[in-house]
Amino acid sequence: MAGTAVAGTLDGVLDSIIAGDCIEVMRRLPAASVDLVFADPPYNLQLKGELHRPDNSRVEGVTEAWDRFAGFADYDRFTRAWLAEVRRILKPHGAIWVIGSYHNIFRVGAALQDAGFWILNDVIWRKANPMPNFRGKRFTNAHETLIWASREEGARYTFHYEALKALNDGVQMRSDWLLPICTGHERIKDADGQKAHPTQKPEALLHRVILATTNPGDVVLDPFFGTGTTGAVARMLGRHFIGIEREPAYRRIAEERIARVRPFEAESITVQGSKRAEPRVAFGTLVERGLLRPGEELWSLGGRHKAKVRADGTLVGRDVTGSIHQVGAHLEGAPSCNGWTYWHFRRDGCLIPIDVLRQQIRAEMAATH
Repeated sequence: MAGTAVAGTLDGVLDSIIAGDCIEVMRRLPAASVDLVFADPPYNLQLKGELHRPDNSRVEGVTEAWDRFAGFADYDRFTRAWLAEVRRILKPHGAIWVIGSYHNIFRVGAALQDAGFWILNDVIWRKANPMPNFRGKRFTNAHETLIWASREEGARYTFHYEALKALNDGVQMRSDWLLPICTGHERIKDADGQKAHPTQKPEALLHRVILATTNPGDVVLDPFFGTGTTGAVARMLGRHFIGIEREPAYRRIAEERIARVRPFEAESITVQGSKRAEPRVAFGTLVERGLLRPGEELWSLGGRHKAKVRADGTLVGRDVTGSIHQVGAHLEGAPSCNGWTYWHFRRDGCLIPIDVLRQQIRAEMAATH
């Protein structure tokens, strides 16, 4: 699964892990070639000494060399360098997610804005099972912050609002996500039974990010690939991935992990689309097509109000004439009204929403493309 970057193309690197420094590797990738970047950079924890539990057992924190920097200036230079390459390789409609803790996320956020990215949301990952604060001198660090940003202000980007709403039991997805940290079978261990990576992210977190902000077939790049959570979830969801990782031990684990992943069936990864993205159908089209006839009566749900269809696609009610939305709002004494769900036609004694006829026309339009 190891890949070799080829200048000017993604040939040879899709669905592979590239060995090397992320900045150097990204410089070899073509501009505007990636749909989404998920970045879990070093947090620059600045740890001083070991941390122990009350029973004097040592806490396994992040002590690896890749998380050590000479100071804030050194970390900032590193951050600006990799963000510059990310922005270059992102497609115009592409976006980036960055995750971090209080040690680094504010510095990364400022660097994002300085580089020209446009922040769309900050999301709080609230950990259902955080590690306690053993010293008892601070609050328990129970969350991490993700920043979601488009390539620039005003740029188009992918967001499956309806799919996220469905994922959240029909309620609009909020920007605070309660998810557990990696434990049990998901936590990858090394040969000695220790954590293979100190900051392995849960697959549930990446599932939500990738489902929300990419489409099947998109390219997701992770410049700090670690043990391959991004690649594993991307593969499951029918996306391509590119991983960059300089540590050989992590690459081996990630390769073995992703090789075991079986992608979901194409039908299973289709997400619920946004209604705003569907083709526009005017109410008058229903009249032109003969699905509703001039003079036919429409009823509000419950039959409290009625109006008649006119040949020009307007309605005439008791004391009002106008569009399906205007007439509905007037009759209800409301500032606005969605006429597609408000008005119903009668067939075989049943009231049926006129939106059914709109969806019928949309289905015919889709079949001809």
